[in-house]
Amino acid sequence: MKNKKIEWLVKVSMLGAVATVLMLFEFPLPFIAPSFYELDFSEVPVLVGAFAMGPMAGIAIEAIKILLNFMINGTITGGVGELSNFVLGVAFVLPAAIIYQNHKTKKGAFYGLVTGGLSMVILGIFTNAYVMIPLYSTLMPLDVIIAQAAAIWPVIDNTFKFVLLCVVPFNLIKVIILTFITMILYKKLSPLLKVKNI
Repeated sequence: MKNKKIEWLVKVSMLGAVATVLMLFEFPLPFIAPSFYELDFSEVPVLVGAFAMGPMAGIAIEAIKILLNFMINGTITGGVGELSNFVLGVAFVLPAAIIYQNHKTKKGAFYGLVTGGLSMVILGIFTNAYVMIPLYSTLMPLDVIIAQAAAIWPVIDNTFKFVLLCVVPFNLIKVIILTFITMILYKKLSPLLKVKNI
């Protein structure tokens, strides 16, 4: 049991480190959302680890990723971006891993990713509208945030339209890309990661 725990910790830490590196290579989607919304592929090792080692591993990898990135990069969002990344990452990974744990097939993985992705998108509407954007507006005035969004979509003149026209499409694109990559990589990597759940 002790060896299993050590192996689990090592693999979770390793995947957290890989996710941290991937998080360094983030890029905006300026045709969808303002530049402070950036896309990266750091959720892929989190999802792969959660599928291979269970939901708790996914949450642990997500937490390690955020903490390491915070230590390496600091924050330009006052911690708001990191908090959002963790909350929405868990919203994606947790349902996906739970469904896959009960249906360990390719179809189960796909349904898990779709369910987790929708969970992330829906939760992202509420967290951005009522928590993250209000918090971020203490660093960047709300009218500046809305103006940046209106430069992309001129009809945006309030937070709700910003979330609907910028945040939702951004998160949908992110979910589609992450789902596609995870479906390709999971079966190839899972034999290296298998650890009996503890």
